[in-house]
Amino acid sequence: MAFKVTTSLPDFLDIAPIDAAAGEIVLPGSKSISIRALLLAALAPGATDLEGVLDSDDTAVMRQALAALGVSQTTRGAGQVRIVGARRFPKRQAELFLGNSGLSARTLLAALAFMDGHYRLSGVARMHERPIGDLVEALRDAGANIEYLEGQGFLPLKVGPAGARLPGPLHVRSGASSQYLTGLLQAGPLLSETAPLRIVLRGPLISKPYVLLTLDLMRRFGVAADGDPDATEPVFVVPQGARYQSPGIYRIEADASSASYFLALGALAAGPVRVVGLGRSSVQPDVSFATVLEKMGAKVEFGPDWIEASSPGVARGFRLRPVDQDFNHMPDSAMTVAILALFASGPSTLRNIGSWRVKETDRVAAMACELSKLGATVTAGSDFLRIAPPKRVASATIRTYDDHRMAMCFALAACGGNPVRILEPSCVGKTFPHYFDGLRSLLGSKKSPA
Repeated sequence: MAFKVTTSLPDFLDIAPIDAAAGEIVLPGSKSISIRALLLAALAPGATDLEGVLDSDDTAVMRQALAALGVSQTTRGAGQVRIVGARRFPKRQAELFLGNSGLSARTLLAALAFMDGHYRLSGVARMHERPIGDLVEALRDAGANIEYLEGQGFLPLKVGPAGARLPGPLHVRSGASSQYLTGLLQAGPLLSETAPLRIVLRGPLISKPYVLLTLDLMRRFGVAADGDPDATEPVFVVPQGARYQSPGIYRIEADASSASYFLALGALAAGPVRVVGLGRSSVQPDVSFATVLEKMGAKVEFGPDWIEASSPGVARGFRLRPVDQDFNHMPDSAMTVAILALFASGPSTLRNIGSWRVKETDRVAAMACELSKLGATVTAGSDFLRIAPPKRVASATIRTYDDHRMAMCFALAACGGNPVRILEPSCVGKTFPHYFDGLRSLLGSKKSPA
């Protein structure tokens, strides 16, 4: 069974100057929720019908891994997948290639560590540079049998049958990625058969709202784990005897990170641009990007399942207000804010973005380099960017570093009145294969959505 997303994009894509954009776009499903939901459905006995599953390289990686583990899957329509789950994966031996999907690698590793099987996990070269050591250390403390096959602290890994669970709580550092904590929480029911599982955080926690998203999704699958990420010494508890239960049907909301590009388009190119599939009540942290847009001077409106952005338009002389803000809670959408900073009336500072350095590429360095090509004066620190906008955004050829978000956010620079060339645009297949089609559909002035 194959799950593969392909694109027919050329080696580069030229984006003509964007003077105006308006209309409505239905967003694809959330990557963060899709990957979590696929795994939880596989661990919940019985059939679960997932609706709105994102069709992308990262979700294909998770589906391929689950298929290799013997999990029955049926595609029932666009975005509709039926998963027949069980408390344990049917196959106890498998080699899993996880591409460059950090969430898939980290959450699967935590579950596989206690399946009493033999597994090998690997990925693309960049995935072998993305840290996983803090999660491995925590899992080993719980009795897991995990061996590094190359560099210490990185994939590839070999997982064998776990030993006896060690007494006491698990301790994990989540300063590099909240996905370590997510992995432990989602694997919690495999460790809490005879006693509650306590997970204690050491040091700071990055991207706290994503942990809340994990807890919410676990509840929807019948496991009421508890914990307060904002506590001085956060402790999370998975109840004794917790077991996942199928919700029957679970609808995945649209991707809030993907929404940021189109809302930013509305703020730069007059709009209105409406994104459909999520509203103010979204459980995803990146929905607060809309609040940042308002702070920068765009007009933002919310409906029950839509958000809309507009402005006078930078082509008519409108300038956004600069921001100086902590973006720990939404690092992905912070990249879109960096593009908006090109069109601000003064310098903007994006703080607490150190996690960018261990993503698909070193995003701090990559963003600084490419923003400079567009004429910005950029100061890059270990966990911040300061962006002083140019008088006019220049034309440039943008390197994407095989990073989907670099391609998507830099396409918006064409709102500055000059063309932009995006190299290797097919990298958007990781999360949004049809991104450029969606962008193209909104260009030009159109009637406001009803």
